[in-house]
Amino acid sequence: MSTTLAMPTAARRRRLVERLTAWYAEHARDLPWRRTSDPYAIWISESMLQQTRVEAVIDYWTRFLERFPTIQDLAEANEDDVLTQWSGLGYYRRARSLHAAAQAIVRDHGGRMPSEDAALRALPGIGPYTVGAIRSIAFEEPAALVDGNVERVFARLFDLDLEAAALKRHSWELAEALVPDNSPGAWNQALMELGATVCTPRSPRCDDCPVARSCASRKAGTVAERPRPKVKQPPIEVALELALATDGDRILLVQRPEDGRMAGMWELPTREIENDAGSLSGLFPAEFAGPLELDEVLANLRHSITKHRIRAVLRQATGAPKRPDLGRWVAPGELEELPLTGMTRKVLGKLGP
Repeated sequence: MSTTLAMPTAARRRRLVERLTAWYAEHARDLPWRRTSDPYAIWISESMLQQTRVEAVIDYWTRFLERFPTIQDLAEANEDDVLTQWSGLGYYRRARSLHAAAQAIVRDHGGRMPSEDAALRALPGIGPYTVGAIRSIAFEEPAALVDGNVERVFARLFDLDLEAAALKRHSWELAEALVPDNSPGAWNQALMELGATVCTPRSPRCDDCPVARSCASRKAGTVAERPRPKVKQPPIEVALELALATDGDRILLVQRPEDGRMAGMWELPTREIENDAGSLSGLFPAEFAGPLELDEVLANLRHSITKHRIRAVLRQATGAPKRPDLGRWVAPGELEELPLTGMTRKVLGKLGP
């Protein structure tokens, strides 16, 4: 068991790179963003993939690039249009950051994605991981990256018994030491692919691992203990009432405030109900933008937003928002033009045409 970081020798680094990149060339999943070298398309994919399942990203990535095929197109777009294309992915701050970064690239870099570390870090919403992904995958620069998959692979490969912050720090040191000058993008993607498909959080497929012979935790019998389990915080339970007010085939939607979570997104009028502890999570306004009168229950549903677990009751309602500038009657054909919250999309999907 190791609690200090020992850098692998040059010979071991070479063997790891050779074995893992050869495995990746044969076993990598066929994903659309792996068929392009366009830095813009790769940037969009990496932004979408953070904390989001690959399967969910494929269609979003395709539609986003169809709507905004170039950085210039994204920069010139209306923010609501960008949010509409992002709607359902969550973490809407990422969409706003993409929009702002595209504008900065047009303004400061002539519309071309920069490849320099400092220039990328100066863009809104681009952190160390995204910098490493863009530089290595799009520009073949020997830049390191670390995500959750890479941390897990390193924790097992080098048997690192470390708490979360120390593991992240040591993982970056290892990533920087290991990234090769030749084909750094393939190496970085191979590390992430191994963590996503073989060295998984539960039930890792060690017999299929191309670097199993070099895995220190496998030799020590500590694979199930690496990385060290994080202390999980219980989810925040939130109870909501949603109001479905209609005017013919139009439905009433209200816009969330321009600050806070899901800023500027559109949703059904929503009221947060005090939970068992008698407190509100602050995720939703405590009152409707009413006055609205509630009637029969139409549906019950559950939804998750990061650490929040939501139980919602959808009720038929009548009324209109107090402030017309915050609410509007929306026809079915207009729904795809608005940035809707994920929960609103889920509700409307259950209701059908």
